[in-house]
Amino acid sequence: MLIFKWLNTFGNYLILMGRSLSRPERMRMFLKRYIKEMSQLGVDSIGIVLLISFFIGAVICIQIKLNVQSPWMPHWVSGYVTREIMLLEFSSSIMCLILSGKVGSNIASELGTMRVTQQIDALEIMGINSASYLILPKILGLITIMPFLVIFSAATGIVGAYATAYIAHIITPIDLTAGLQHDFNSWFMWMSIIKGFFFAFIISSVSSYMGYTVNGGSVEVGKASTDAVVCSSVLILFSDVFLTQLLS
Repeated sequence: MLIFKWLNTFGNYLILMGRSLSRPERMRMFLKRYIKEMSQLGVDSIGIVLLISFFIGAVICIQIKLNVQSPWMPHWVSGYVTREIMLLEFSSSIMCLILSGKVGSNIASELGTMRVTQQIDALEIMGINSASYLILPKILGLITIMPFLVIFSAATGIVGAYATAYIAHIITPIDLTAGLQHDFNSWFMWMSIIKGFFFAFIISSVSSYMGYTVNGGSVEVGKASTDAVVCSSVLILFSDVFLTQLLS
């Protein structure tokens, strides 16, 4: 029965995505909502992305220098490891896990509230494809802004590492720069951006499904918001394994 329930949910999800990814009926209205969603989901998330990335970059540099590096290792190891962690995992995977909590709950609660207050039913009565009207701008808006969030996260993490070097004197700036430049592979940055595209689609589409299909009242809206964060996080972790293997 549990497998049947999962398959039924997955089928309903695919049906909803089929409706959502259809061509917008009014392009001018779609572009207006698209820009609004980019601002609401992406631009408003820049602050928390920069804050967390800054301190994570600083903490990684400190931890590697104090607890991992030994006299047998080159002095630039801390900078090298900080760069690799920020590019390969944090700026894409971990950051998207954080955004699933902020953005995912926002999308699910917004659509869930519209469902229980019958605003979505009103759109359907007027002959509007409510799935495409409400969900497609959210998906495309988050996908569009995600590469910038990934780049900002990686750059801010490196700035945090430099703050450790200049303020805390844990590592010299010269050694940190040498580590950041050592054996740099530009594909790692592209890999983070590609993974960010997939994770942005997962966050926006899954959260939209959870909110759009709410049945009940305010309690169900809260539950849908929680389910959206949990499901998005689990799917991001699973897909991260396959994407890392595929892109590497």
